[in-house]
Amino acid sequence: MTEYFEVHERDGAARLGAVRLADPVTTPALADPFLDDAGSLWAGDREVPDGDESALTVLPHRSFPAGTRDEVRESFAVDHPDADFPSAAVVDSRSARDLGADAYLLSDAQGFVGHGEAFRDAVVRAKGSLPPDAALGLSGVATPRNVAVLAYAGVDLVDATLARTKGTQGMYLTTDAAHFLEDLDELPCACPACAGPRSEFTRADCADHNVNALRAELRRVRERIRSGRLRDYVEGQARHEGWLTAAFREFDDQWGYLEERTPLMRDAEVTAASAETLDRVEIRRFADRVTSRYRNRFTDQPLVLVPCSATKPYSDSQSHRQFHDAIQWRGHTVSMTSPIGVVPQELETTYPAQHYDSVVTGDWSEDEIEFVAEVLRRYLERNDYSRVVAHVPADGYREICERVERDPAIDVPFEYTCVDHPTTDESLGELNAALRGEPAYSKREREHNTVRGIADFLLGDGAGDDLFGGPGEADVRTTGRYPKLQVWGDDPDAGREGEPGEQLATMVPQYGTLSFTLAGARRWVASDAPTKRVEIDSFVPRGSVLAPGVVDADGDVRVGDEVVVEGPKAFAVGRAAMSGPEMAGSTRGVAVEVRHAEEK
Repeated sequence: MTEYFEVHERDGAARLGAVRLADPVTTPALADPFLDDAGSLWAGDREVPDGDESALTVLPHRSFPAGTRDEVRESFAVDHPDADFPSAAVVDSRSARDLGADAYLLSDAQGFVGHGEAFRDAVVRAKGSLPPDAALGLSGVATPRNVAVLAYAGVDLVDATLARTKGTQGMYLTTDAAHFLEDLDELPCACPACAGPRSEFTRADCADHNVNALRAELRRVRERIRSGRLRDYVEGQARHEGWLTAAFREFDDQWGYLEERTPLMRDAEVTAASAETLDRVEIRRFADRVTSRYRNRFTDQPLVLVPCSATKPYSDSQSHRQFHDAIQWRGHTVSMTSPIGVVPQELETTYPAQHYDSVVTGDWSEDEIEFVAEVLRRYLERNDYSRVVAHVPADGYREICERVERDPAIDVPFEYTCVDHPTTDESLGELNAALRGEPAYSKREREHNTVRGIADFLLGDGAGDDLFGGPGEADVRTTGRYPKLQVWGDDPDAGREGEPGEQLATMVPQYGTLSFTLAGARRWVASDAPTKRVEIDSFVPRGSVLAPGVVDADGDVRVGDEVVVEGPKAFAVGRAAMSGPEMAGSTRGVAVEVRHAEEK
C-alpha cells in the first residue's frame, strides 16, 4: 500500500505528485538528494535499514539489466520486506509487480531509453503492473533534452547520474543539444556554474551545469503539467533527437494508455501547431464521440457546413453571426475545422471545441484534409440529411467537401453557396436563397437538442433521448440563457415553489458539459443511458470521496466525467478526479469531487 507518494494533478500520463517526506518533494523530480540506497544483494547480504521520513529508502535489491533471461530473474528474485517508512523497490520492466513500496525504480532503463518502441513498451508494461499511485523512477538515463518526454510518458523520478557523467566527459548538455565542450566559444547558459569566464570553465563546472540544466528543465516540466500544457511543449521538444520523436509517436499510437489518463476537460488551450496535433487524445476523442455517440435531431432541416472562426465559441464571432442571419434556423449548422473535424452547433462549447487555437496560413496539409474529410464522411454515414449546403471557401474546405461528396458510401446531394468569401453579401445571399422554403426550428427545440446532444457526447449513444426524451416527446423543460441552460423535469408540482419543476442538470458553459443534481442523477440511474458509477464504502461523503473509500469504479470513468456515487449509506453525484482504474487501485488522493450527497 502506497503511504508516502500521492498524485495531485494529471496531464495525460504525466503527473504532478508529492513524495511525502519530512520535507515533501514535488515530482517529477531529481531523486538524488533524498534517495538512500540500502545496497545491492549481488555484493553480499544486506540488512533491511530502519529508514525514516527524511529519505526515500531503496530496499536491498538485485538489478537485472535489459535482456536478462526469465529463469535468471526467477532464480535470483528478491523477497521485498514490508516497510513502515518511505521505500522504493528496484524491479525491471518485464517482471514489475506490486510490492507495497511507494516508488519503483526500473533496473533495465538503460536498455530501453534511446529506442522509441522499446521505451514505450517498457513504460506501458511496467505501469500496467504497478499500483497507479506509486512513483515510477528511471536511473542513469535523464538529460535536459529527454526528461520532458520521460515525464510525458509517466516517469516521476530521475537522477542526475548521466548528466553529471556526461559533464565529466566534456559534454555540455542543453535542452536541445549535447555539445563538445571544446567546440563552445561561449557558454549558452547563465546558471551559477557558467557564470565565470569561458577560459576557466572546467569539466567539473560542466558537470555542475548539466545538473543545473536538468533541474531547470524539471521545473519547466512541472509548471507545464500544472497548466495542462505539457503536450504542447513536448511536440516541439521531442524533435531535438530522433529517438525522442519516435517515442513521442509511439505513445500516440498507444491510444488506450494515453486516453485512460487524459482528462475529459480542462482549462488549458490546445495549441494546434504541428501535424502531431491530429493525434492528440483530446482531438481523436472528440472526433470519435461526434461520429459514434452524437446524433443529429434536426431531421427536418438540411445540413449547413460553415468554416470555423478564430473566436470561440463560434457563435460569438462576427462571421457566424452573419451566417446565422442568413440561415435563420432553417438549417442545422455544423462547423468544419482543423484539427477537430466537424463541430455540430450543440457541441460548440464542449471541450476542446472552444479551447483550441490553430496556426492560420490559409494552406491545408494533406494530413489535415484527409483527417477532416474522414470525420465528415463518418458523420454523414451516421446522420440523415436531405441535402448538404456547403457554405465554405475554396481553399481546403471545398476540397474536403468534394472528396466526401465523391465517396460512393455518401448518398446525399451537396450544393455550394460560397462566392469568393463566405461573408460577402453575394455569398450570404446565395446561402439565404438555398434555404428558402425550409422550415425553421424553434428556440425551444434548439435548447432541448443541445442538452440531448451534450448527453450523447458525455454518456454514450442514445443517452440524450434516454435521459430527456426523444424528438417530439421531450419530458423536460429548459430555462436560462444559452450557453448556461438549466434542465428541469416536466412536472411543475415536483419542484419547489416558484420553480418550473424539479431541476435535473445545468449546462456548464466553460466546458460544454452537464452537471447533474441528485434528481438528475436518480433519473440517469433509472434510464437506459450508460451510467458511470463509483461504489464507495459505508459512509456519507462530505465534499470529496478519497481513494481509500472507493470499493470499485467503472473502468471507462475518466478525469472530469460526471459520476454517480453509491454506497450502503449514501447516494451522491459529482465529478471524477481520477480515472476509474486509478480509483479502484489507489490508496491515496481525491477520487471524486462530490457536488450533492444524501444519506439513504
